[in-house]
Amino acid sequence: MKHGSSRFAFLGKIEGLPIAAVLAILYVVFIFTAPSVFTGYRIYMSFFQTVPPMLVLAIGLTFIITAGEIDLSFPAVVALSGFVFTWVFKTYHAPWLGFVLALASGALVGYINGLLVARLRVPSIMATLAAQFFWYGVTLLIAGGLQINIEEIQTNLIHTVFVGRIFGVFPAQALWSLGVVIVFWFILNRHKFGEAIMFIGDNADVARVMGINVEATRIKLFTMHGVLAAFAGLLLTIEINVFFPTQGQGMLLPVMAAVFIGGTSIAGGQGAIVGTFFGSYIIGSLEAGVVATGIGGYWVQLVEGLVMAASVILNVIIGDEGASLLSRAARKWAVPSQAPPGKEPAARGDA
Repeated sequence: MKHGSSRFAFLGKIEGLPIAAVLAILYVVFIFTAPSVFTGYRIYMSFFQTVPPMLVLAIGLTFIITAGEIDLSFPAVVALSGFVFTWVFKTYHAPWLGFVLALASGALVGYINGLLVARLRVPSIMATLAAQFFWYGVTLLIAGGLQINIEEIQTNLIHTVFVGRIFGVFPAQALWSLGVVIVFWFILNRHKFGEAIMFIGDNADVARVMGINVEATRIKLFTMHGVLAAFAGLLLTIEINVFFPTQGQGMLLPVMAAVFIGGTSIAGGQGAIVGTFFGSYIIGSLEAGVVATGIGGYWVQLVEGLVMAASVILNVIIGDEGASLLSRAARKWAVPSQAPPGKEPAARGDA
């Protein structure tokens, strides 16, 4: 009796379905509890303004975790890239040059991380934790611990291109981050680089036997994440029109939460880009939503914990294993069909 299994099997194949359901339920709850805020468009435009840097970071971290690694240095890259861009803009009035050099600074940090992990065999958690402290220290040192205002960037084309308002309302950074999601979904799921990352996350030794250059792939992976972290830092800096040395702090745990509740396996070998997309908007919407309901800021972390737990549970229920559980439950409680004359129905345990 296999029709029950096929009835639910498709649920486990829809990437990001559990997290999309959680996000939809969350917004419905917010609409009922804070209708004056969540029935208007402004709150959603604010999410499209503030979530993209975190989403870009989370996409890069999804790749890292899929490969069975971890990167704790990206908050420092956000600060470093912001400083590089700001310094070049203020000194040479060359925002596009600053943009390129900022991305290069992120690539440099990621490349060094990759060398430490791939060539020197330093565990990624230790290598990137050291990098986090080191590059934050470098940024604080060269910035003199001071924030730098770049309000004049608002009149520059680069501001319009990356964080301007489309039709005067919709933040451009939301489209850039969506573009990152689409491109990197194809890289992870339809490109040999993504395939290599998943093989490495499953078992690096088997990946070597299959002809994958594990060391080179890891170096490319960390370099890529450094570039994405720098891009997130640029979106943040250009949007707020100011650099401050500690920007990026406070992003580590929310970004990791977005990746894990999105369905990426903590053990590696499986990544969920679409899940990360919805997970980022869940994390990015929670605080504002809870405060808008009037419950009070003290409830924010408690509600975040509940929502994260619900997301993980739904991932299990609606995932491949969950679809199997639903199928078995359907078979157990299904009403047996009338047996043909002369034949006894099969025992339920043999169905």
